Amino acid sequence: MPVAAPVRPPVGARAIVCLGLSQLIGWGVTFYLIGALGPAITAGLGWNSAAVYGGFSAAIVTMALVSPIAGLAVDRWGGRRVMPAGAVLSALGCVALASAHALPHYYLAWVVLGAGMRLSLYDAAFASLARAAGPTARRPMSQITLFGGLASTVMWPVGHLLAEWLGWRGAVLAYGALALATAPLFLALPRQRYAASAPQAGAAAGGLARSQGERRLAGALYALIAMLTNFLAAGNAAHLIAILTGLGLAAAAAVGVAALWGVGQFSGRLVDVALGGRLHPLTMTLIVCLLLPLSFALALASDGDVAMLAVYALAYGACNGLLTIARGTLPLALFDYRSYGAVVGGLLIPSFLLTAAAPVAYAQMVERYGARGAIGLSTGLAAAILSCAAILRWRFIGRARQGG
Repeated sequence: MPVAAPVRPPVGARAIVCLGLSQLIGWGVTFYLIGALGPAITAGLGWNSAAVYGGFSAAIVTMALVSPIAGLAVDRWGGRRVMPAGAVLSALGCVALASAHALPHYYLAWVVLGAGMRLSLYDAAFASLARAAGPTARRPMSQITLFGGLASTVMWPVGHLLAEWLGWRGAVLAYGALALATAPLFLALPRQRYAASAPQAGAAAGGLARSQGERRLAGALYALIAMLTNFLAAGNAAHLIAILTGLGLAAAAAVGVAALWGVGQFSGRLVDVALGGRLHPLTMTLIVCLLLPLSFALALASDGDVAMLAVYALAYGACNGLLTIARGTLPLALFDYRSYGAVVGGLLIPSFLLTAAAPVAYAQMVERYGARGAIGLSTGLAAAILSCAAILRWRFIGRARQGG
């Protein structure tokens, strides 16, 4: 009797490893660039911090503007063709940034970086996986974030070392070379679009939000969760070392503790991969959102204690890492996976726009109210995220339990 050939997953191990490595490097040399090199850039250019960190804000506004086009492009052509263009744009943005001496040139460099980030980081990667794997994309989404979760842990210390060795301009040029090196990794993505049998397609494609009203509600709550989560992440990524210093740590200790954020992201995502999707995305999101305000409360109660702040960095990192997975998997559960890129591309516009204000807003909070003021702001935002997650689960979990 012939033995049936094993069914190959739509996204193989090679593609997951290559895409994961691209995220580790890509996040480190673009999104986390300002966190690692911001103080050196400020000192080198002689500008105030608002002007320097405003460049990062310009990049995020650019991400918002190109988001719908990026989503549509991935839906149509796939990440194999779209994401390498993002890597090239990121490299060009780094070259422009390294050569900037005037404010217009500096901001133009960040605009190019913003376009590169939207075409090459998680949101493009998630849309690429949804296109290639359909409703089975949740596991590869979680797996690639394992790599990306280490970006700050690896690239913050690397950035400091490169800046000491080459100066901040040389460090940014090295970042550009690393960004360009990721372009071939995207060629490991599948060419084909996911194809399910007719019964499977009918059961899984529509998502939990069926009517127009349900889609509006689910879209609004998802957009709010993504918006506030990204605002928190951007503000803390840009100023975490400064916040930890303001809470009482020495500069060297603050760098070490800040690096634990990435360890926490990796650990949280590893737990999600180990669970193998046993928790529904709605339930997983709510549990994480319950823990998020508690992590900030721990920082407020630390009184400069290194051990408590280390636990805070790990806990917040884990929450942020899992919420990144939720950003990819919630729309996979709620909406039609066949238009994933276009739907999410539109819903993320307010997220990027608000996130653009995060580095400047946190800089102002730290300057006016100190590190505790910044942590207090984070606690309030975390409570708002929890409210949205609770409403979303309450409204749609019943349908998920009934199997759609």
